[in-house]
Amino acid sequence: MTFPAPHAALTGALREETARKAAELYLAGCTIESTARQIHRSYGATRTLLLEAGVKLRAPGGARTRSQPSTR
Repeated sequence: MTFPAPHAALTGALREETARKAAELYLAGCTIESTARQIHRSYGATRTLLLEAGVKLRAPGGARTRSQPSTR
């Protein structure tokens, strides 16, 4: 898929196709920011497209690991 120019309006089938591709990227593990860069949209526009596509967004902050317990 060739994505439209960054400031081009997304309507109709083009919007649906872009939202589908954004969902595909996000569900494959990309961040919203990374997905936005790949589809040539802003973070906010990409987030909106993901929500329109029915994607359940991950919690912000990424994976957290526990530090090793102290041995005091």
